[in-house]
Amino acid sequence: MNAFPDAPFGPVDRLDLEAVPLAVIRHEGIGLSDIQEAFDAGYAAIALHFAGGALVPTGPALAIYHGDPMGVFDLELGFPVESPPENPIPTATGGVIVASTLPTGPAVATSVFGSYGELGSGWGGLVERAGAEGLRPGGVWIEVYVSDPSTAPAELRTDLLMPVA
Repeated sequence: MNAFPDAPFGPVDRLDLEAVPLAVIRHEGIGLSDIQEAFDAGYAAIALHFAGGALVPTGPALAIYHGDPMGVFDLELGFPVESPPENPIPTATGGVIVASTLPTGPAVATSVFGSYGELGSGWGGLVERAGAEGLRPGGVWIEVYVSDPSTAPAELRTDLLMPVA
């Protein structure tokens, strides 16, 4: 099973993440109160480089949280791409698009349907179900925004991927 399936994940599917190339904008030491601004500016900046042909997306938007997503964490916002940028690409908003990869190794995943406000309970359920199988979060939390954000909130699909130890 790969990280970007067409069909939704079940309640707790196991998979091995591979090093998929990404183009991302990094934010270090931010909190939940900073997310909306980071998301709006970051995804818009990267999309401009898609329109110009500098980057070619191969999958949906994603966010990778490093650390405690309820506290202070580092965040990568971006997309899987055909080829990651060889050099940093400055954006008009002051960010920089850089190359990254999806973390590798064992993970569990689930799909959440509904508004982004449902993601917290989706994460809680995934952590609980993984824990029942003896798996612990590895400190990285990945949200894959399968549906376009213009989709009606009730129809949104977000895949949650959690590397495990």
